[in-house]
Amino acid sequence: MSASPVTFTAPGTATRGGAGGPPPQLAHAYLQLHEPPKNGGTASPGPQISRIEFQFNPKELALTKNAKWKRDAQRNAKKSGVPEFTGADPCKLSLEMFFDATDTMDASVVRRVEELFSCCVPTESSRQAKKGSPPWVVFHWGGMVGFPSFVSSVAAKYTLFTPGGTPVRALCTVTLEEISGEQPGQNPTSGALAARDVHVVVAGDTLHSVAYRAYGQPGLWREIAEANGIDDPMRLRPGTTLLVPAQEEIESRGQ
Repeated sequence: MSASPVTFTAPGTATRGGAGGPPPQLAHAYLQLHEPPKNGGTASPGPQISRIEFQFNPKELALTKNAKWKRDAQRNAKKSGVPEFTGADPCKLSLEMFFDATDTMDASVVRRVEELFSCCVPTESSRQAKKGSPPWVVFHWGGMVGFPSFVSSVAAKYTLFTPGGTPVRALCTVTLEEISGEQPGQNPTSGALAARDVHVVVAGDTLHSVAYRAYGQPGLWREIAEANGIDDPMRLRPGTTLLVPAQEEIESRGQ
């Protein structure tokens, strides 16, 4: 089964038919920052560092995916050969973040912009390890989760200032680039946004029980562990939020 390039309907938030149904809950978007893996791998991010909240949810998301194709010339033919897939460039997600502090007239907008710019430099731990890697960033919006990425560019435009010259309004364009692209033969859409469920751990939960509730197969607990960067599946702290990959996402990996 092929993964959908982009899924904007998060699990549990589908439109309910009929009048009198409860209104959908407002979910705020944010960027989750992680340490890069110490072993230099690309399978899963390291520990969480912090997260950057959207003051206002984005109006649109621009997703870019470029495939690579090879076409061999045909002898004694006017047409070229059939395109052959040779790989894909990393997926890119561009979005805008709008910040406004006209109610407080303080420097909070400047601090938010500086926080975004800090994503474009290596983390302190990676510098100490002499690897110089940027933080891994994952876009979250309700049940929709982006691919593991890094911030490749940030463009900030200040549009309003206090009488003393402090910026109190800014529009930032942020581009996230996928950490790892696909190799030849892989599903070219597998790096796109995917609708995932979320599960808040309660006392007595295990990865096996979460996998059984989500897929009916407790043996798929490894998929949940990998999606959340869990090294010790026996230690689940109550209150922790787990990302649960969609069934379609798991099936596409097995192709």
